[in-house]
Amino acid sequence: MLTRIGLVQVNSTADPARNLELVEEYTARAARAGARLVIFPEAMMRRFGGNLTAVAEPVHGPWAEAVRASAARHGVTVVAGMFTPVADGRVRNTLLITGGGVDTHYDKIHLYDAFGFTESSTVAPGEQPVLAEIDGTAVGFATCYDLRFPGLFQRLAADGADLVVVAASWGDGPGKVDQWRLLTRARALDATVFVAACGQSQPTDPGNTTAPLGVGHSAVVAPEGSVVAELGPAPDLLVTDIDPGEVDRWRKTLPVLANRRL
Repeated sequence: MLTRIGLVQVNSTADPARNLELVEEYTARAARAGARLVIFPEAMMRRFGGNLTAVAEPVHGPWAEAVRASAARHGVTVVAGMFTPVADGRVRNTLLITGGGVDTHYDKIHLYDAFGFTESSTVAPGEQPVLAEIDGTAVGFATCYDLRFPGLFQRLAADGADLVVVAASWGDGPGKVDQWRLLTRARALDATVFVAACGQSQPTDPGNTTAPLGVGHSAVVAPEGSVVAELGPAPDLLVTDIDPGEVDRWRKTLPVLANRRL
């Protein structure tokens, strides 16, 4: 079963080609450290604050194919945030999940129309939760604002997920790091799953933008809500072990899924 995962906390740039270099560099580093699943943040293809339509590509376009090649080269499964085109001129906020016998994608369901930001003006929502088997472990996927919606995590857990990957570019502001920490732990408890929440690092020079560029503090949380490992705000690579067998144990001890009435 999947036991070692890597969370890559970096700032993506406005240049998709440069971001592919980061994908290759950190995928290699995580693989050398023994990670079988390597998680990059939301918007890894291009950071927020620019024209997403101009860089959007299909999930079998050149950018995604380069990520596939990197995953294959290092023998791991890679999760990376990208943008895919929609006929109405908007894009979808997509997680590419590829390598290790897996090739699928998740389109962000809950759009960030909050804190003065209107993601739905440029991004179309996804419709379906996504589950993939990675090294014998069922893994679900969520993106950033999805973290505020416990129903998605409970749905993924009911469908069999032992781990939910969250890729994010969390907006900074008063109390936002505390909210991130609280929500990652709450979602693990809501669904008795491991949560691997990988965010963009806090930019040293965000420039003149209100776009959500990241706060760091990527973390892995256990099914009973304890923090397995957490980074600070700066760019870093977190490689840590999980035991998916703990999920069954905690679901017997704390059967919130079985006890749900609504």
